[in-house]
Amino acid sequence: MKIVFAGTPEFAAQAMRAIHHAGHEIVLAFTQPDRRAGRGMHLQASPVKEFAKENHIPVLQPETLKVNHADPAKRVQALEAYQRLSEIEFDAMVVVAYGLILPQEVLDIAQKPGRHGSFNIHASLLPRWRGAAPIQRAIEAGDAKTGVCIMQMDAGLDTGDTVLVADLEVTSAETSESLHDRLADLGAKLIVDVLRDLQEGKSVNRTPQPTTGITYAEKILKTEAEIDWHLSAKQIDFRIRAFNPFPGATSTLEGQAIKFWNSRIPNAGVCTETSNIGERLGFSEDGVYVQCGKGVIEVLEMQKPGGKRMSAKTCIQSMDPSEKLLRFQAKE
Repeated sequence: MKIVFAGTPEFAAQAMRAIHHAGHEIVLAFTQPDRRAGRGMHLQASPVKEFAKENHIPVLQPETLKVNHADPAKRVQALEAYQRLSEIEFDAMVVVAYGLILPQEVLDIAQKPGRHGSFNIHASLLPRWRGAAPIQRAIEAGDAKTGVCIMQMDAGLDTGDTVLVADLEVTSAETSESLHDRLADLGAKLIVDVLRDLQEGKSVNRTPQPTTGITYAEKILKTEAEIDWHLSAKQIDFRIRAFNPFPGATSTLEGQAIKFWNSRIPNAGVCTETSNIGERLGFSEDGVYVQCGKGVIEVLEMQKPGGKRMSAKTCIQSMDPSEKLLRFQAKE
């Protein structure tokens, strides 16, 4: 089939590669404009654009799809995108972590007679975790299960009917990075399955989302990174793993902002609780035990400013061989 693809990050690029390798023709790709990144703040193309360039797929990068935008230059970009989309022949549109909401006018183009409409790959079990950061919020909330929904898109925010759903377990060692990779694999497989069924003339079953159990996954902000040691050990453990790789949980030790990349809840009886929030209680084989508002957490991986990630024990010992550093700064 001929596919229009809209997406930006690696999660989207993985689905794009799967669609391409399954033999479908991607006739046009929408992705976010190049952004400045890295130490040199050079313009960098998105993973979707990189794959499109490698495979000679035309790319559009409008800053908006709002034809009534206040900025005349952006209105022109939106109008040009509509015109291009209206002119090409395609069978379906696939949208994955694009970063722009598709207006009804775009959805209408994809729903013209003879076309199958627009399908979205969403990394949660809708209606739980609609919105921008479903992977991180699922870990932060301590969800035992998440998954992927292939959704027939409508004009709402992740409100469309689901056509294919698969779940997977969120392990106690899961980080957003590891869960991202597993969900990307799953999403790529599911969208190929849906497109295969459509190509073979099979109907897809559309299931309206439940009206209960709706939650929203707000965008992750850097301001959320600082650890509040007054929280329970479980809450802090969830957040450390949810914020890996972005923005990275942080806490201050002897005036230095230390990043925390991994942690776990130790077995019962490993160490004794004290009343000093943020106090380092001792070392495990590779980690360090820290007192929380309720319970104790075992921090496994840390990073000093300008340094590399390393075991928490090695990190602390490299900062203070005498092992006198006792307490992380507790959030006021």
